[in-house]
Amino acid sequence: MANKDWKTFMIPYEQAVEELKVKLRAIRTEYRRKNDYSPIEFITGRVKEISSMLEKANKFEIPHDRLAMELEDIAGIRIMCQFVDDIETVVNILRSRQDMKILYEKDYITNVKPSGYRSYHMIIQYPVNMASGVVNIIAEIQIRTLAMNFWAVTEHSLNYKYKQSIPENIKSKLKEAAESAYQLDQTMLDIKDEIKDAQKLFEVKSAIVSSIMNDILYLMSLNKIQEASRFQSQLNKLIEYGDVSDLNQLHLLVRKEINRFR
Repeated sequence: MANKDWKTFMIPYEQAVEELKVKLRAIRTEYRRKNDYSPIEFITGRVKEISSMLEKANKFEIPHDRLAMELEDIAGIRIMCQFVDDIETVVNILRSRQDMKILYEKDYITNVKPSGYRSYHMIIQYPVNMASGVVNIIAEIQIRTLAMNFWAVTEHSLNYKYKQSIPENIKSKLKEAAESAYQLDQTMLDIKDEIKDAQKLFEVKSAIVSSIMNDILYLMSLNKIQEASRFQSQLNKLIEYGDVSDLNQLHLLVRKEINRFR
């Protein structure tokens, strides 16, 4: 296939990755705008390099005219979650979507790979609207925790360095690290409610601080520099040592001051 043909072949995959990233990030945004906990922490996506694609095709003896049907990860999306049980939530969200068809799933969390690799894979068919019409492409979505992702990226780098033949002593260390990462995920799950409460509190405080800052800037626009400076000094102390009630009280004082000068 000529270079021009390869570029044409890749276009729907590139478009699919961009569309899926936008759609999945919208789920996270929806949760957060409702002040709900989002099971999605962040999302990445990539289209396989042509050289990597051909290397894999040669390894598994896939003819070039069968790549679109048999190479499942030309387009890849990775969804990272904070906690192990978030993965099931995300899987159920994806199962309920109407804009993609799930072809099959691979659970490497319940069925851990011998290397220690853990992740949940979903192979989907996704329709891409091209100028010439709809093209149905196959893509892979990987869902994993941050700890699983850290381990998997490390393993991938070592496989690249050692050309898929990692020395046994390093393999053994990797397996130990995988178990440590799994134990970390389990420990984090045990204190999930505490972590969520702390994150919620942080978000609430951040929102109040942002509102106070906007009001202080408004006071400055009214040329009330002395008042704005006094409130800024109080805010700086409360950011470090204050709680939500202290910040709310300051917010009320700033609003009263603004109303006095309007």
